[in-house]
Amino acid sequence: MISYNPKEWFSFIFRFHKSDTLRKLFPLIIGIGIYTFIIAYLELVIFKLSESSHLKNITVMHGMLGFVISLLLVFRTNTAYDRWWEGRKLWGSLVNNSRNIALKLSSILTEKEDKLFFKKIIPYYAHVLNLHLKNQNISHELFDEYNVDVKNKVHKPNQVIKLLFEKINELHLDNKISAEQLIYLNPELTSFTDICGGCERIKNTPIPYSYSVFLKKFIFFYVMSLPLGYVFSLGYYTIPVVVFIFYVLASLELIAEEIEDPFGEDENDLPTTKISETIKKNIEEIL
Repeated sequence: MISYNPKEWFSFIFRFHKSDTLRKLFPLIIGIGIYTFIIAYLELVIFKLSESSHLKNITVMHGMLGFVISLLLVFRTNTAYDRWWEGRKLWGSLVNNSRNIALKLSSILTEKEDKLFFKKIIPYYAHVLNLHLKNQNISHELFDEYNVDVKNKVHKPNQVIKLLFEKINELHLDNKISAEQLIYLNPELTSFTDICGGCERIKNTPIPYSYSVFLKKFIFFYVMSLPLGYVFSLGYYTIPVVVFIFYVLASLELIAEEIEDPFGEDENDLPTTKISETIKKNIEEIL
């Protein structure tokens, strides 16, 4: 995720970065510009159409469709941002619950060896969940340390939580944690799986295919028809106007596509690796 100062204005205007939509859309922008020039040349030079042509009335259609497409794009971007923000809230809950269970265990446990186990395993869950959501390989080093075979297990976060539950139950059987304290710890223990499920729901449930395809087609045909009517009033100035309209509409769709899955490696995705490191530092301080 990009860190920036939202109060800076002019530096943003002239700044380009890897995920900037202008870079991604540049080939299409050139293509739209060439297409608009061809339409303008055919209407003004080859066919020599005048303003009496019925094609000039197509701008009325654009006025009506422009309102519709703006509503669709607002809905699209709001839906994508809601998914991004929900992901951020889930990882915020993971930070708080990791701290809370560490604080509770710090006051309950007395033996250094028990605290050392939780000092490793609690932040390890955030680390494993981060890699799991990004479909990256997960090291088995900590699992091997506690003799846990996960080679044939697909869902590694579940194995971490299983290890955590088993240790808590073992401490309860050894009378190091009372029944009341077990209930006291339960909300944070169960919340880890709830957070994982919430993140997986966001990741594995994209915007419905039909809706996404329809919006792209709508933008394409809307932009393709723009030069037909506006050439009569703008002439060759239609080229930069159509290119700019396409850039704005397509950029909004690209931004929505990027942030609707907030657990990847894009610059606008959530900084889950940094959050995992923060959890590790906090747990080490507490335990």
